[in-house]
Parts: sequence; structure tokens; C-alpha cells
Amino acid sequence: MLDFFTVYQKIEFMRTITISISEREFEEFGFQSDFLSFKDFLDKINREIAKKALLSCHKIAKETGLSELTMDEINSEIKAVRESAKNRS
Repeated sequence: MLDFFTVYQKIEFMRTITISISEREFEEFGFQSDFLSFKDFLDKINREIAKKALLSCHKIAKETGLSELTMDEINSEIKAVRESAKNRS
């Protein structure tokens, strides 16, 4: 027989919060409904943060010429960093 107190302790109570955003932000984040789970909200926000970080990295790579590196140059850079790390150990 289940103990009521034990079962009650395991119940996860849900809270509701209200966050106001502009119509533009609603569309920008691709929200489809006024209701979504916290997990879905975090996924949307994290995806947007990652997208902005990627675009920022791409901009920096273009500005510094890194986006013009060939695969051989990239592999040489990686090899140099790895060798440098080995020498520090």
C-alpha cells in the first residue's frame, strides 16, 4: 500500500509565469503558441543565442581573414597548437 505522504512528496507541482515579448520577438523566435513548456522555451532561447554566437564568429572570421584559410592551413594551425600543448606538459 502506498503511503500518501511519500506519493505527495514525489508530485511535481507546476507553476506558471508570464513573460511579455513584442510581436516581432514572438515571430523572430518562431513561437507558434502563447503556451509552451519551460524546456521548449529554453530550447528556443538557447538556439537563438547559439545562432547569434555563430554569426558573430563568422563575422570575426571574415574580418580577420580566417574564413579564407585553406584546409591545409587549418590543419597546420591545429597541428601547431597540439604540439605546443604537448611541449607544455
